[in-house]
Amino acid sequence: MKYYLSSYKFGEKVEKLKDLLPQGAKIGHINNSKDWTTANPEIRDDHLKEEMEFMDSLGFISEHLDLKNYFGKENKLRNKIASLNGIWISGGNTFVLRQAMKLSGFDNIFKELQKRSDFFYGGYSAGVCILSDSLKYIQFVDNPNDFPYQEISETIWDGLNLFNYGILPHYDSNHPESEEIGREVKRCIDNKWLFKALRDGEVLIIE
Repeated sequence: MKYYLSSYKFGEKVEKLKDLLPQGAKIGHINNSKDWTTANPEIRDDHLKEEMEFMDSLGFISEHLDLKNYFGKENKLRNKIASLNGIWISGGNTFVLRQAMKLSGFDNIFKELQKRSDFFYGGYSAGVCILSDSLKYIQFVDNPNDFPYQEISETIWDGLNLFNYGILPHYDSNHPESEEIGREVKRCIDNKWLFKALRDGEVLIIE
C-alpha cells in the first residue's frame, strides 16, 4: 500500500497526495472515529462533507464508507473495499475507531490490503494512531472507555500493527490536544517506548 499519514487534516504535502493517486480514483471516507458517545452529529457531518469535498476538488471521487453498515458483514466490506482505489480515515477517538474496525472486520481486511501495491491509505490523527502496535501511547488523549456501539463494551488496546511504535500527532502545535500529546511524549520517553511525534502540517509518506 501507499500511505499518506498526516498529523492534522490534509497537511502540507497535498501536491504529493495528488501524485499518489490517479485522477478519478475512488476513495472511501471512513469517519467512524467521530462516533464517540457525546459527538455532535451536525459537526460530525459538516467535517465529513468538508473533507469529501476537498478530496473531490483534488480530482478524486469520494464516498462515505460507514463501517457501522458492515458490522458482522466482513465479506460485504471486503467486496466494497475491493471496488475502491483507497480509503481516507479522519481524526477523532482512536479507541472508537478501533471498535468499528473490529466489529466490521476491517482489521482483518487491512492485513490483506497491505499486500497490494496499488491501494492507498490516507488519514490523519486517529487514522494514523490506529496504525501503531498499541493504543497505549494515547490513552490519556483519547478516552479508551467510550463505547458508542452496543456490540462491544471492552477496550481494544492493540492497533493495526503497521508500526512497532506509537504515532503521536499534534505535537507542539496549535491544537487543543497538543498539551496532552506533550505529556504522552514524556510518558513514552519515561517508559522507553518507541514513538514518532508529528507536528500539524507534517505528513509521513510511504510508497
